[in-house]
Amino acid sequence: MNLNTVNAELLDKMNKALEKLKEEYSGIRTGRAHPSLLHDLKVEYYGNLVPIQQVASISVPEAKVLEIKPWDKSAMAEIKKAILKSTLGITPLDDGQIIRLVMPTPTEEGRKELVKRAHKFAEDKKVEVRNIRHQYNKVIEKMEKDKEITEDQKFKGLDHVQKTTDEMIKKIDEVFLHKQKEIMEV
Repeated sequence: MNLNTVNAELLDKMNKALEKLKEEYSGIRTGRAHPSLLHDLKVEYYGNLVPIQQVASISVPEAKVLEIKPWDKSAMAEIKKAILKSTLGITPLDDGQIIRLVMPTPTEEGRKELVKRAHKFAEDKKVEVRNIRHQYNKVIEKMEKDKEITEDQKFKGLDHVQKTTDEMIKKIDEVFLHKQKEIMEV
């Protein structure tokens, strides 16, 4: 293993943490309709729990409306039941063909709670990034101890790990600030 491999692995793991944060943020309801709100929703279909995307198409015809169009009309009742059981807190409306979910606008207090939740996700990812930094610092120090790299290379490697960590934490903060702005927007 060399420093380039270590740096590539480090960056890959930190980028995965950032992507996971973005994925978690897509599930935070802001009053805007977005298909990712239903990402984790499972529907009972012929005795099996399947993701909603496998039994229906999901679209956003208006900013605050999600439309769910089941491919099999017999799945309509199960989709509605899954939505009601979920943590979305939205009552589905249907016309026999399409299920509509109208996103309620969160209250000021509700938006503040969502921001707290988003902040906690960001802080958890920062901790994860710092743990990755710690792990790769140990790898670099072991490489120097095992005479795979020189002392100068060790210091350059540790410096690179720190700079990469600082950049990733800055990106996490930017993603959080963007989500905070989105949540607080009325």
